[in-house]
Amino acid sequence: MTETDEHAEANGITATYTETETERILAFEPAADSSVRGRAAIAQNIDGYAMLKVRPSADGDELERYYGFDMALDHAAELLSVSPHELPIPPAADDLGM
Repeated sequence: MTETDEHAEANGITATYTETETERILAFEPAADSSVRGRAAIAQNIDGYAMLKVRPSADGDELERYYGFDMALDHAAELLSVSPHELPIPPAADDLGM
């Protein structure tokens, strides 16, 4: 069951923030006409107090865990071969890792 679904797009990347019954997920994918390659996702438990998990996709296996959102964004950007500052963040995802 999806409770929230919010999107943001910038720099050839589409970000989708979703809340499920168990997780908050911020997934990054290349926009349709983008030269960006790869995908990445950052997930946190629904209560918002656990470490952030970086995955190659929203439903992929965990690659690494981080305490801070900045560190998780760095890893996600690396998977997409872009700068972390290029990643669009939907407003609902601003408090991940806090």
